[in-house]
Amino acid sequence: MRQSLEALDEGALLRRVARGDRRAFDELYRRTSPWLTARLRRRCADDDVVAEVLQDTYLAVWRSAGSQARHSGSGSAVGWLWTIAAHRLVDAFRARARAERVPAVRTFAAVAPAAEEEALAGGMDADLEQALLALPPNLRRVLRAMVLDGLTTRETSVLLGLPEGTVKTYARRARIALREALS
Repeated sequence: MRQSLEALDEGALLRRVARGDRRAFDELYRRTSPWLTARLRRRCADDDVVAEVLQDTYLAVWRSAGSQARHSGSGSAVGWLWTIAAHRLVDAFRARARAERVPAVRTFAAVAPAAEEEALAGGMDADLEQALLALPPNLRRVLRAMVLDGLTTRETSVLLGLPEGTVKTYARRARIALREALS
């Protein structure tokens, strides 16, 4: 069976893959992956990205070989394979660019501890613990980020995915609720 697969061209292998032939897929991968890897490496120096793109490409080949096999007159199997890989590589570059645009959250040491920090550092008494647990979850998350983690309003906004104005409002509401509960 191996010899018969070696005699087939990539288009014939692709048609067999479309019918679910795992051995034909393995043969297609064996033939084309070194070439495809080399071609991807010429465009991207990150081996992890190349490996991910290669995996995504062959997964797409396995899933959509049927559509290409039906339209095999519109181009070669190797050209189709490269088109998939090139699109996956562009997607990987876009994902990397989006990840790089997210601002880094810097933390700074507090100059003087806030009253909430002192109370929490000395151990929570039962009243404070109950007051914190009584807060709605959204207010508690904001208070935890700003007080316990020492984040700024902007950093808390980025971390929680909320607008800065909402973070300020939630922090104010949380402090008012704590003051009322503890007085």
